[in-house]
Amino acid sequence: MDDTRITRYAELVVRVGAAVREGSTVYVTAEVEHLPLVRAITEQAYRAGAFRVVVDLVDSGVRRAALDHAPMDSLTSHEPWLEARIDHAREVGACFIRLTGTADPHAFDGVAPERLAAMPRELTAASRTLMMSGDVTWTVASAPNEGWAQQVFGEPDLEALWEKVAVVLRLDEPDPVGAWVAREAELTARASALDALSLDAVRYHGQGTDLTVGLIPGHIWTGGGLVAKDGRAYMPNLPTEEVFTSPDRGRADGVIRLTRPLVMPRAGCVVEGLVVHFEGGRAVEVAADTNADAVRAELATDAGASRLGEVSLVDGTSRVRAAGVVFHDTLYDENAGCHVAWGSGFPFAVPGASTAEERSALGLNTSAVHTDVVVGGPGVSVDGIRADGSVVPIMTDDVWVLPVP
Repeated sequence: MDDTRITRYAELVVRVGAAVREGSTVYVTAEVEHLPLVRAITEQAYRAGAFRVVVDLVDSGVRRAALDHAPMDSLTSHEPWLEARIDHAREVGACFIRLTGTADPHAFDGVAPERLAAMPRELTAASRTLMMSGDVTWTVASAPNEGWAQQVFGEPDLEALWEKVAVVLRLDEPDPVGAWVAREAELTARASALDALSLDAVRYHGQGTDLTVGLIPGHIWTGGGLVAKDGRAYMPNLPTEEVFTSPDRGRADGVIRLTRPLVMPRAGCVVEGLVVHFEGGRAVEVAADTNADAVRAELATDAGASRLGEVSLVDGTSRVRAAGVVFHDTLYDENAGCHVAWGSGFPFAVPGASTAEERSALGLNTSAVHTDVVVGGPGVSVDGIRADGSVVPIMTDDVWVLPVP
């Protein structure tokens, strides 16, 4: 294993992703199989000046035991001290790092869908509110491991996975940090071009998808990173190749057909061949070659789970796409093509509203879940639709065609 590569990756996650600085409190959540990267991140965080690094390790075997034997009330509730940690994190402007890269996507095979979908909803909602508040920074990155490599290549070739991941993350560049700054500038320019259109809706079409999604008046598009209230610039996803916004939860009509598998780590399964029909903003029909029940269970989590919280645009220049593999990890695969997400929307997409009530009145969705599903790729186009019904091509056959200043 190339220790230098791991160190450079950890530095990228800490400094670009989470924007750790002098005095930061850092929370890292990862699977036990991610320990090599966790150790490197912890060291880089302290080198960046962190005051404390708190690591929460998750083990699929421990969770399987709970799913099999714990009372349902246990699965849907939480320890009170976790609320205090959320309050403390907000107070100190903490940095959150979550690692993906599921070592065993079949760890929960055979568990009843309703138990897989069970979660402490109040705590989940509070955590998501914190992440969207601008009071903290956060990033999601993936940790290569043999189990993940097995899913990608059919064998546990960890070195082959690292080679793919390194290029996607621009670790092959002399200055990965500078390379990400440049890519963020490109994505931000695309977002600005979309904002200038003041679109009423977007339409995805091609490869079995034909979905029109209404947008919220005064919405804004985001590309690349975010800025916390205290001015810290951070990048929520590493990698990221998208520009995105949140739609009107009541306006989605048509059908989507996924172009990549949907990995559901919480449910411990992979969904293949997923097709979802929407009417009046709500998912009304689900079909899939595998594990459709897991999707139906998640869509029934709460009132907002079956409605859209994100529309996203990714074209063929994506390094994830260029890697030429299906990563079986949503963080990567969502950046291989255009996608939508059911569940919670992004408050920062509606800057004209200052309260949750105002955002909801405008149409922003809320939910305890947020699941991205990829519908883009060759043969898929996206059009913008203005309030007067005029159509503006944004992407044609996977190629970005909207002029960017």
